[in-house]
Amino acid sequence: MKTLDKNGFYNQIFKLVLPIVIQNLLSAAVCSADVVMLNYVGQSSIAAASLAAQYSNILFMVYYGLGTGATMLCAQYFGKGDMRAIEAVEGIALRFSLTISILFFTLAFTIPHLMMRIFTNDPELIALGAEYLRYISVCYLCWGLIEIYLSILRSIGRVVVGTVLNALTISFDIFLNAVLIFGLFGAPKLGIIGVALSTSITRVMELIACIIISYFSKDIKLNLRFMFIRNKLLFNDFIRLSMPALGNDIAWGVAFSMYSVIIGHLGSDAVAANSFVSIIRNFGTIFCFGVASAGGILLGREIGENRLEDARINAGKLMKLTILSGLLGGLLIMASIPFVLKYAALSAIALSYLRYMLLINTYYVMGAAVNTTLIAGVFRAGGDSRFGFICDTIDMWCYAVPLGFFAAFVLKLPVMWVYFLLCTDEFVKWPWVIKHYKSGKWLKNITRDNLFEDNQEFIENIKG
Repeated sequence: MKTLDKNGFYNQIFKLVLPIVIQNLLSAAVCSADVVMLNYVGQSSIAAASLAAQYSNILFMVYYGLGTGATMLCAQYFGKGDMRAIEAVEGIALRFSLTISILFFTLAFTIPHLMMRIFTNDPELIALGAEYLRYISVCYLCWGLIEIYLSILRSIGRVVVGTVLNALTISFDIFLNAVLIFGLFGAPKLGIIGVALSTSITRVMELIACIIISYFSKDIKLNLRFMFIRNKLLFNDFIRLSMPALGNDIAWGVAFSMYSVIIGHLGSDAVAANSFVSIIRNFGTIFCFGVASAGGILLGREIGENRLEDARINAGKLMKLTILSGLLGGLLIMASIPFVLKYAALSAIALSYLRYMLLINTYYVMGAAVNTTLIAGVFRAGGDSRFGFICDTIDMWCYAVPLGFFAAFVLKLPVMWVYFLLCTDEFVKWPWVIKHYKSGKWLKNITRDNLFEDNQEFIENIKG
């Protein structure tokens, strides 16, 4: 197995970061294209799509939690050279993701109006958002399979595959968005429904592409038969390590969606402004999250090779890159403010909200960068997902969400004060996160030996 020397860490991480950043950039481009196009349809469409998309955000956090949980094990087993363990972990992750996909599809297709009422009491936004949810429900069926497969590929360093695939599917999604939103080339003019329908069609095509890639792959396959591989030790490890990661991302994702619930009840101006802010913040954090993902893969591989001291040293290098990425993200958001304010077709009140929300995010991205790299990158690389779960759950559900509801509905503070208080969540947990990093308690080799000695014949039949 090829190892990473200390002096080559930066070179190796940039080889991984670049494709991941491109992939995240393309994903952010789709979201921003949706908002830009809906900008010409109307403010209500922007607000409704933003609220309905919170379910996609929650679902993404579920898949991200399952994917990074699987990556914790797969990156270390790849460093160890055990590909059979990676296939078994993929099967376990697929079982969970497919179950969740079916659940979300059923809810979005059958009770979309009820789902929208959680986020807003505006009848127009509920009606528009419900149609959006019903048409995007098909996307949920495909998404879980796609994300798990691409996460497993990333865990062994094959990040270019996902980047190329996303480049093609996202380009098609943007094109199809324009066609269906505005009724180009004789297509029906569907407005907000066009966004959802385009997303579902694109996800179906992406899943087909994953199946084709898997067919020609020599190592990692997208094989549903992996779901039937049984290994009690690996399953227990997955539950012990991945479930806190999944719980962490769900707790954080649902709590962050509660921010939209709070803002959604402060008026359509606040919702519309926040929808633009979310897009710009995504661009500002692209490099930060790319560093976290790439760093977690490399550190996990080193730990699987039992090079714990190298992993500890390189984690320090990763933190330096994180601080730099946070600064760059803040500067990017600052530079975008004049352009966003110029072209956003919002009311005067919404534009005022938008200006100050963007200013707050110029420093907020630094908090997100440090915490994401440590919790989702460094700690998980060492198999420590429990700390992040406890930290984020306490921070979001015992501090940020109650504070937001209290400020908005009890104290009835102005919109911008509520938003400012919500954006203190990342910095409140800094002391505990940094202390845990310095303690080194996260640095553990979690791989096992001789996992399949008793069921080799069964595994060959499954693959076969």
